[in-house]
Amino acid sequence: MEKKLGCLSVGGVMGAVLALLLIVGVIMVSGGAIFSPGELNAERGEMLGGVTSHSELSRQCSACHVSPWQGASMDDRCLACHTNVADQLPDANTLHGALMSNGAVTCRECHSEHKGTDAPLTTMSTTDFPHDVVGFSLQAHATFADGTPFACQDCHTETLTQLDVAVCSDCHQTLDAAFVQFHTAAFGVACLDCHDGIDTYGADFDHNRYFKLEGEHASGTCGGCHQGARTIAEFRDTPQDCYACHAESDIHAGKFGQDCAVCHTPTSWEQTSFDHALTNFPLVGKHSNVECEACHRNNEFVGTPTDCVACHADIDPHNGEFGTDCAACHTAADWEQVTFDHASFPLEDGHANLECEACHQGGEYRGTSSECVACHAQDDAHNGEFGTDCAVCHAPTKWDQAVFDHARTAFPLTGAHSSVACESCHVNKVYQGTPQQCVACHADPVFHAGAFGTDCASCHSTSAWRPAQYRGSHPVIADEGGRGINHGRTTCSTCHPSTVYQYTCLACHSDNQGGEGGEDD
Repeated sequence: MEKKLGCLSVGGVMGAVLALLLIVGVIMVSGGAIFSPGELNAERGEMLGGVTSHSELSRQCSACHVSPWQGASMDDRCLACHTNVADQLPDANTLHGALMSNGAVTCRECHSEHKGTDAPLTTMSTTDFPHDVVGFSLQAHATFADGTPFACQDCHTETLTQLDVAVCSDCHQTLDAAFVQFHTAAFGVACLDCHDGIDTYGADFDHNRYFKLEGEHASGTCGGCHQGARTIAEFRDTPQDCYACHAESDIHAGKFGQDCAVCHTPTSWEQTSFDHALTNFPLVGKHSNVECEACHRNNEFVGTPTDCVACHADIDPHNGEFGTDCAACHTAADWEQVTFDHASFPLEDGHANLECEACHQGGEYRGTSSECVACHAQDDAHNGEFGTDCAVCHAPTKWDQAVFDHARTAFPLTGAHSSVACESCHVNKVYQGTPQQCVACHADPVFHAGAFGTDCASCHSTSAWRPAQYRGSHPVIADEGGRGINHGRTTCSTCHPSTVYQYTCLACHSDNQGGEGGEDD
């Protein structure tokens, strides 16, 4: 037969029930004190939840502790009495609101109980308290300069929920009194408005991440640019354009706009590096070495004229005769180097290497005559007899090389005339009024004795003076009409050996009766 456990016997079960009843009775009589790890704090304060201290709840454990099967937490029991704390929780700017917003903080982490009637309700150290959630890290305030750890009371002298900023300045005065005095004078004494406890804006602050400090900016003071800034937001909102700080130093009075960096650099405000090529007047040639004031007088920059005459009118040797467009002849490379386009009177051959003054005497350019005779009148060997149009004969190649086209005159040179020297007809170099009749050069020889008049061309041609061909009506020699006797190609001198008035037939007709003919009737 199987033996049963003694605890399951009737006596065992009854004993257990009696023990349980006894324990419950003791709990009810003692108010749960049997489970208390120690006495509650007896410090009296404002009445909350009907009591002025936790010790008054020593027999009411359920006032703070909840049963496992209940949905509420111990924090809920705390807030039921400490309604002022409950009011802070929605506001992250309050102490408890900031702590609870972290999500990992409970009341018991900062406030302990059952430590005795005189034990403090708030127990924490700088290493336990999550100070970052209230906006100030203790990373840079773990210890004093001598290595002594910070205690909460070192900064929170009156209450843990408040900080007297005078504590900050008093403490830092011992570290660097001169800096603290300068710093508070520039930015005030509200330290927490800028400082977060981890020295974000301390000695290790890298200003170059936001605005590179170089040149004279590197030696400036914070207050020089961040004037009147009192909060981090105000520091970050400080304008970074040059004009915000240097407007009062702008000698241009805003005429160049507000982008100072176009010309100036942080190295030195006086050292400028203006790129004139960005304007509509790039500086080239000798202009690149001219002082700014030479063109921009009295520091006037905007609206400065870009036409040459604005600067060079006082050295214009032409006295305005060529107008004001100096660039038509001159370049910025050298004022003396002229590149005038003489297209209105092309300079070629002998004219190409002449000095301007050879034709433009006395610096007179406007209205200069383009006629040859204006310059070459003294070279006119014809004394004006051929008029003033020298180009009819002469070319710019060389004055002495003349090519007169006689065909352009009323007496074209043909035949033997084309090889005759000019002086043969133009005696003593007289050209104007030279007669065009043959007899002027070819006076009637004795042979004709004036019988044919002065129209030599009736018989003679320019091809050759001899033989001549009589074109009149001859009584003996047949003419083109068939009149007279056909004597073939007999020349005049065959029948007229001495003059036209004396003739003979016997020279050919020796059998002819009669004597030598007499004077023609």
